[in-house]
Amino acid sequence: MPAAHPLKGNKREEERQMTQRDAFWNRYYELARQDTRLVVVTADMGAPSLDRIRKEIPNQFVNVGIAEQNAILVASGLALQGKHPFVYAIAPFITLRCLEQIRVENAIMNIPITIVGVGAGFGYDDSGPTHHLIEDIACLRSMPNLVIHSISDNVMAAAMAEISCSFPTSNYIRLDRKALPDIYHPTTAFTEGVKRLRSSEGGIYLVATGFMVHTALEAARRLEQNGVAVGVIDVYSLPIAGPAFINAIAGASSIVTLEEHFLPGGFGSAVLEALADMGNPMPVHRLGISHEKGYCYQYGGREIIHKYYGIDVESVTRAVLTLHSRKSPSK
Repeated sequence: MPAAHPLKGNKREEERQMTQRDAFWNRYYELARQDTRLVVVTADMGAPSLDRIRKEIPNQFVNVGIAEQNAILVASGLALQGKHPFVYAIAPFITLRCLEQIRVENAIMNIPITIVGVGAGFGYDDSGPTHHLIEDIACLRSMPNLVIHSISDNVMAAAMAEISCSFPTSNYIRLDRKALPDIYHPTTAFTEGVKRLRSSEGGIYLVATGFMVHTALEAARRLEQNGVAVGVIDVYSLPIAGPAFINAIAGASSIVTLEEHFLPGGFGSAVLEALADMGNPMPVHRLGISHEKGYCYQYGGREIIHKYYGIDVESVTRAVLTLHSRKSPSK
């Protein structure tokens, strides 16, 4: 488990640490050297882990320039020729800018590619609303033939690079931009789309995805210090695998979902749908971004933005304590 909440880290120190991007592309590089079908299609992105691919296996690297829509089309064409392309760009631009291309080539025609976006949620915190990605889950989970993988640490990022090499349909990898503590052991298998990180028989469960898993874990530690035990679930794949999810939340009295995303159609909505489809009625309280709050124009880091929306650790802790007090019998 992380020793400290990632929002509290030193920025320069974070820059020296491994990011999900580098963990993903380092593992991809190892695999691509053994499999010429693997090709990177990038929209003018650069990083040391990418530069190694560009330099050492140039025939498996295509830079289309700042043209994300073309990147999806080029990748889909390569897939029709037997390649397994990985398209990489800044997350809001490779998804929202390319919705029509993804819909036609990958959802309608079912051409399998892997879409890798860096900076999901508020990963580009200081770049403003144009670079914030708080609509992608709602947009892309509405399409068939596409699986969303929302990455919470470097171990998962590396594992998803390998899993994606043989993935049967298109999949979208949501990478965080910042260096975050690892949650999982290097030998962890990611096969069911859901992981229970903390248990609490009869208690509230925090159900999160991506960066917000770290918030959930830190909130759980603080709640434990206040005498309130909560469970924590990492849902890293959408659509949610119903049976695995029901097993993960076994024993929960209620659920609080956490997301860096607009609430309508987002992660919390997916959890509600999964519970309804499985015939498992359970109280669910969603914490995320309301339309009333809208887009954030305040300049500041991720922690400032999270406080604005009420999804920072302190706000989550207070919300759970309030819910716990309501369900606890009066003395």
